Amino acid sequence: MQVIETLAEGLKREIKVVIPAKDMEQQMNERLADAKDKVRINGFRPGKVPVAHLKKMYGKSIMAELVNEIVRDRPSAILSERGEKSATQPSIKMTEDEAEAEKILSAEADLEFTLSYEIIPPIELQPTKGIKVTREVVEVSEDEVNEQIEKIAESARSFEKKDGAAENGDRVTMNYLGKVDGVAFDGGAAEDADLVLGSNRFIPGFEDQLVGVKAGDEKTITVTFPSEYPAANLAGKEATFDITVKEVAAPSAIELNDELASKLGVESLEKLKEIVRGQIEGQYGNVTRQKVKRQILDQLDEQYKFETPASLVDAEFENIWRQINTDLAQSGKTFADEDTTEEEAREEYRKLAERRVRLGLVLSELGEKAGVEVTEEEMQRALYAQLQQFPGQQREILDYFRNTPGAAASLRAPIFEEKVIDQLLSEIDVTDKTVSKEELLADDEEDAEGASKADKKKAAPKKKAAKAEASEGAEGEEAPAPKKKAAAKKKAAEGDAE
Repeated sequence: MQVIETLAEGLKREIKVVIPAKDMEQQMNERLADAKDKVRINGFRPGKVPVAHLKKMYGKSIMAELVNEIVRDRPSAILSERGEKSATQPSIKMTEDEAEAEKILSAEADLEFTLSYEIIPPIELQPTKGIKVTREVVEVSEDEVNEQIEKIAESARSFEKKDGAAENGDRVTMNYLGKVDGVAFDGGAAEDADLVLGSNRFIPGFEDQLVGVKAGDEKTITVTFPSEYPAANLAGKEATFDITVKEVAAPSAIELNDELASKLGVESLEKLKEIVRGQIEGQYGNVTRQKVKRQILDQLDEQYKFETPASLVDAEFENIWRQINTDLAQSGKTFADEDTTEEEAREEYRKLAERRVRLGLVLSELGEKAGVEVTEEEMQRALYAQLQQFPGQQREILDYFRNTPGAAASLRAPIFEEKVIDQLLSEIDVTDKTVSKEELLADDEEDAEGASKADKKKAAPKKKAAKAEASEGAEGEEAPAPKKKAAAKKKAAEGDAE
């Protein structure tokens, strides 16, 4: 077999592979000899079929099998011998001329094919000792635990019918019909709908106008949908709602005691507090983790500058761009609404894709050198988490991961990456800093006081990239959404009035 490099330009490689016809014929004859004692052909005793006859009957089919096996298996061996890693599956080209293909199958011509691919660039790992991060830690107070329990207890709160006027905190049961320009719209009507005043479940101004109503009242209220409302046909529109009040009920008092804990399915108030404290600490811990990871990725981004495989960047960019356009379409927005142009956005997210790919390669190399491995148990847990997200579709999900090339890697990659981050945290300089929850949750994209609009816009891509990577992975498939996300998106699922 001859391996001839025909292109070496940057990360691009092209290799011509030639396997002489006599070598192909030898392999074919070996398989025919092996099959001689196994095949059954009328007119011949077992094991007595002449090889020439077998060759006439099965030679071309065996050669076709050989060609398929060589094209499937040989490229990875060739790259391994060259000490190269391909960024994506190599592209393989063979002759499409039927006459030439016939000669190859008849062992009258050499088998030739071309491999085209991009290599993963060699990465010279830098010392990690110089990386320094600040780990922000929030101490959870007793008051915060009690406050959270009271919020949870809202689900177990009972209401008692009252004759008086509705106040904030009361539950109003009503029928309503929403109209824009006098015409009812889809999703704007409901019967026997319960609404706790002050819960802010409905659009701004709706609940305020129900304060003071009594059972039996009929009232028309006027509200304006937010300009960023997810339903484009309603965004920014003034609407009226015809209300018929069915009932007003006052909430019972919430007392933090063992009886409340029992209603919530816990044996005691002490145990309930323990659970809630753990949940709060876990939520803060996730944010802390994201911020620390973000600091690490930023410093790795400064340390490593190398050419990234265009094929990987293209694929990552397409994932990002697809989501960006989906988000814009769902919110009824354009690039102009986001204070940018399509050209500027493409440039911004192309840089994000390049950064993600580069950092993904760096983390992969760091993990490989550190001997980081993902266990079968960890993979099973990840698969189980996927199954839980799609109840009723477990069989389809399992079939997908069993039969789709690369699907298992999508489960492995985020686990591997988090374990690499853990490894780095054991090596780098980590300083703990106690902060308030407000400081921990602060969005530093908007705290650059005195920065010009141009400076903020220039810094946005890098910050978006880091935030997305910290929460989704350096090669995560989800991109950060455009600058302004519709805050009402979650409420859309509860009805257009909400």
